[in-house]
Amino acid sequence: MKRRTFLQWGLAASMASPLLAALNQEQIDDAIGVLSKSVGSGQISSAVLHVTQRKTAVTRCFGKATENSMFLLGSISKPICVTALMTLFDQNKFRLDDPLHKFIPQFAGDDREKVTIQHLLTHTSGLPDQLLENNALRKNHAQLPEFVEHTIRTPLEFVPGSKYRYSSMGIMLALEVARLISGVDILEFVDRTVFQPSGMKHSALGLGRFSSDDMVPVQTEFAAPEAGGGDPAAKDWDWNSFYWRKLGAPWGGAHASAPDVAKFLAEFLEERGNVVRPQTARLMVRNHNPRGLTARGLGLDTRMSAGPKGSETSFGHSGSTGTLAWADPMSETICVVLTSLPARAANPHPRDLAAADVAAAVSSASLD
Repeated sequence: MKRRTFLQWGLAASMASPLLAALNQEQIDDAIGVLSKSVGSGQISSAVLHVTQRKTAVTRCFGKATENSMFLLGSISKPICVTALMTLFDQNKFRLDDPLHKFIPQFAGDDREKVTIQHLLTHTSGLPDQLLENNALRKNHAQLPEFVEHTIRTPLEFVPGSKYRYSSMGIMLALEVARLISGVDILEFVDRTVFQPSGMKHSALGLGRFSSDDMVPVQTEFAAPEAGGGDPAAKDWDWNSFYWRKLGAPWGGAHASAPDVAKFLAEFLEERGNVVRPQTARLMVRNHNPRGLTARGLGLDTRMSAGPKGSETSFGHSGSTGTLAWADPMSETICVVLTSLPARAANPHPRDLAAADVAAAVSSASLD
């Protein structure tokens, strides 16, 4: 993006910040320009870019969004909810190698006894991503216990630990374990154990103290079929529906602002100890899957690219609602890109292009 165009967007003041002075200015301009162009063309309705490096933070808002706008995070909800579960790990309430049926006895038969908590958190349990009856459940406004009951009965797709296959339902059962151990509703539990200690004041699993009007609408016409995308009859259960916003699905129902997502990742990057112990934070961001399977941390993706020098240690997650966030320990950088455009709507997606430009800027600065 040309300097003149950048100035026209009224963002020149950001160049004075210590953070951007430390990075490659042209590529930071490019990251901002990608989102500016996408919003200007009407492709994206709302977006926020938030970058932190050490003690400096820069936030840029696009379209209808503000700094505190709360986006439906999609699968970034997973590491947030898993972190809530791991607060019980710190209290020695469970072990990673505990079988799931220790907590859910009815989860038995056909290799189910082999499924461990670690399998659930690393997507190696054999459980599917979504239930075959997902749409029917949502059309009927099923609550989380109904999803749990259906998942307990659904057949495993492979022997636990033998393959990697992304599983939203595995994360859901992991959070059912958290509910059973703590005796606390999972929406309240996540707020109490993650959002409050992290100072995430514009975050909620479900709606919390907020209303659906406080949330950025998702451009659902581009959403995946399992989210009601393109189906006019799905207005009562799609991503923008009051039902879905309130449900608080642990695999995709959290809402947060971009700065709040950065606060969450900072708990791991800086090992602050506000939520989980530093040693637990380190445990969660390292790969737990055996050689030959896709690398995964505990609820976190350990393959998030943050430039050539940081890609091996960076971590984070993305969401099908159009969100992406990563942290790079080598450069002490966090990048959060939240948009209203579902991930499947564009290839490459503007969130990926913007995040890649930030990663390149980080890499360039580290080589200077």
